Amino acid sequence: MISLKQLNYALAVAHTRHFKKAAEQCAISQSALSTAISELESQLGTQLFERDNKKVLVTPVGEQILARAMAIKVELDDIHRLAQAGKQPLSYPMSMGVIPTIGPYLLPKVLPAVRDSYPEFRLAITEEQSHVLVDKVRSGELDTAVLALPYPHEGLLAFPFWEEDLYLVVHRDSPIAERDSISGEELKGSGLMLLKDGHCLKDHALAVCHMGASELGATLEGASLYTLIQMVAGHMGATLVPEMALDQLLAGNSELRAVHLAEQGPHRSIAFIVRPNFGGVNNVEVLKALFREQLSRCAAAIR
Repeated sequence: MISLKQLNYALAVAHTRHFKKAAEQCAISQSALSTAISELESQLGTQLFERDNKKVLVTPVGEQILARAMAIKVELDDIHRLAQAGKQPLSYPMSMGVIPTIGPYLLPKVLPAVRDSYPEFRLAITEEQSHVLVDKVRSGELDTAVLALPYPHEGLLAFPFWEEDLYLVVHRDSPIAERDSISGEELKGSGLMLLKDGHCLKDHALAVCHMGASELGATLEGASLYTLIQMVAGHMGATLVPEMALDQLLAGNSELRAVHLAEQGPHRSIAFIVRPNFGGVNNVEVLKALFREQLSRCAAAIR
């Protein structure tokens, strides 16, 4: 009979494309893993992997079988989480994804409080762009992810916990620097610097300003908010930054000024996304409340 252990071993090989690495991930010897995979293939009557001394490939039928195996694993994990639901919150490990325009600015504000309140809780964090995280949550590779909405997440549930506006960051020598606010219309053709394609913050900024990429004018693109801020400090233009990131990005830099983007807000919503049948929704609710409380405290301290 096929065992869940065998399926887990096969999924590890498919993920790592390497028997030795899969064995290390599963904390067993390579020979034991190879034997288990061979027994699984014998029981199924088909080959899951093509292997030689250099690489491991998943066969076409193996792709289909392992997709079903992953679905089984996700369901089983959710059963375990449901069984834990009545116990103390955050009493078992979770995996969470976060996007690059949120992670560096959110996590330092909220994780100390999580650690203080739940010292035994273990949270594994993955930083990726939004489309990767959505796929990983859907497939069960991640329990949850923190995204900036609006962003397509069909088939998943969203639990918003924070809303914020965008700010235009300019050099203090800019004629805009002393203003309290600026409209999106005024930014058209200004050469506004934004993140590269693939970052949802770029899409949010364009949507809030009611403009298309072609209306930006000659512009520079950055791989990170930190890079864009350094460009602004070097008199290369202006950029839009979420409120959550202002304190860290502008800390100790007297050369920069932040001007509120005067468009109807909030300009983006920060939320957890989870699968509809995820068994740890109660834990997401706990994190949601903790995150909101800490962000409110940080915002009040800055103001």
